[in-house]
Amino acid sequence: MGDALAKTGSLAKKRLPCVNEAANSQSSARLIFSTFASAFAVTDTPSNADDLDLTDPHAARRHKLEEITAKGIDPWGQRFDDRLLVSECRDRIPQIQWQQKDGETIALPDVESEEVDYRQWKADNGPGEEIGPIVRVAGRILLARPTGKLIFMNIRDWTGDIQIFVGKKQVGDENFDLAKLFDLGDLIGVQGRLGRTNTGELTVFAEELILLTKMLEVPPEKHAGMTNQDLRQRMRYADLAFNDGVMQTFLDRTKIIKSIRSTLDDQGFCEVEGPTLHTVPGGAAARPFETHHNALDMKLTMRIALELHLKRLMVGGMERVYELGRVYRNEGLSPRHNPEFTMLETYQAYGNYESMMDLTEKIICDAIEKIGGGFKREYNGTMLDFTPPFQRATYAELFQKATGIDPADEDAVKEYAKGLKLTIDGKHPDVIRNEIFEEKVEDSLQGPIFVTDYPASICPLTKRKKDNPEIAERFEMFICGMELANAYTELNDPDLQEELFKTQLEGQDDEDSMAKMDHDFVRALRYGMPPAGGLGIGIDRLVMVLTNQKSIRDVILFPVLRPE
Repeated sequence: MGDALAKTGSLAKKRLPCVNEAANSQSSARLIFSTFASAFAVTDTPSNADDLDLTDPHAARRHKLEEITAKGIDPWGQRFDDRLLVSECRDRIPQIQWQQKDGETIALPDVESEEVDYRQWKADNGPGEEIGPIVRVAGRILLARPTGKLIFMNIRDWTGDIQIFVGKKQVGDENFDLAKLFDLGDLIGVQGRLGRTNTGELTVFAEELILLTKMLEVPPEKHAGMTNQDLRQRMRYADLAFNDGVMQTFLDRTKIIKSIRSTLDDQGFCEVEGPTLHTVPGGAAARPFETHHNALDMKLTMRIALELHLKRLMVGGMERVYELGRVYRNEGLSPRHNPEFTMLETYQAYGNYESMMDLTEKIICDAIEKIGGGFKREYNGTMLDFTPPFQRATYAELFQKATGIDPADEDAVKEYAKGLKLTIDGKHPDVIRNEIFEEKVEDSLQGPIFVTDYPASICPLTKRKKDNPEIAERFEMFICGMELANAYTELNDPDLQEELFKTQLEGQDDEDSMAKMDHDFVRALRYGMPPAGGLGIGIDRLVMVLTNQKSIRDVILFPVLRPE
């Protein structure tokens, strides 16, 4: 193998950069896509060539499929045992060594350093040959450069990319003929020695090739393919397979969710599963999706929140409880909104909203440590600092700072609202205040910041401050003008809760009101719910911020889309 490397070193120098190298430049995706159409040529002219247009890439792939089948090879693959992930191959880099002629082995230098000329290093320590472990890898072909009796390829699995060296002399005629029938996008298995090319690139020097799945579609092209956002979301399978960074975003999402569970489990919380179909769409102000149960002949809605059933469990004695689940709201689409999204709701007996602030900080900081990148990180062009403790400010303080008026001065509030062209007739003063707050304050909140102590009248599920019943013990956490978390000191007075369920503020739209009577929930409160803190976190928005994605659709694998 050492002789083969010596003979092919100059060729390796001239090869296309691998995806790992290209990923350091903004043109990496273009580099991948621009090679898709022409990397492999059809090897032989078919007997029915007059009936085939092999300039059609789909027809060319179908023809190769026929050739592979004619060789007695299953184009859809079989079990592939003892396979290593690319990341596991990288863990074995220390096993690659230089063996001198006398049998002595020498550890390789840092060949990935620009200061090391690996070809010269080998000459200085020769004669000898490179040795390394035999590995079996599998992945999708992303780059290929056939040159005579050699083919350099890059394959990708879900942990990274690695280069494959296919030499006719090393793999034999049968394997090499099979390699010429490969197309970009095909899934292949490779067995060979793990080593380095003369340029220092980590490479599997193939000894055996196995076709695991033939790709019949043509991979995305340079301009018209996976740069289109709608197409990326509609064809997430292709987006994951061919666009750099997409897989890592969703793997980070999984890590974040695992971290949240771990944080809560470590603090004694119990994960449960509540019902998805509700008879009363409670726990939030939102329009539900409606459905009908045929056997029971009853109207049902998809849940818009997790809250009320989790509180029922606290009544029953489950003192620390949480659910990570999907909720459904029949509302508009935006970069921050998807009708189907993931929520965390958690409730802690004998806590309050301040307990929930501490818990929120820990959940987020633990998730950051899990995915890496540090507490100071960029989101949408803004540098954020998640070093705890997060900033805290009251609703009234922020209102006055942004508007210059005292929120308790109702006349001044109304005049200010008129200046913003807001309708004030027939609206409760707190509804007007909140519309001003949403208009003037929220977008200015860079965060992470806890906004505390909201007007009680717009928080019907929240306990009032003991010294000021006009203020609710509630916070919302904002980052870059976007709400990520909402928490209360939970209201556990059944009579007051029943009264508030009956009350809808003047000027408040049905969709903005939580005034939806749930008799069973009120009955549950009469059994006695302990004082508690409750927290809700939008998981998709949290993932957006921590992975620096602009749209919620970029962190949901299959967002809601119009039919094609």
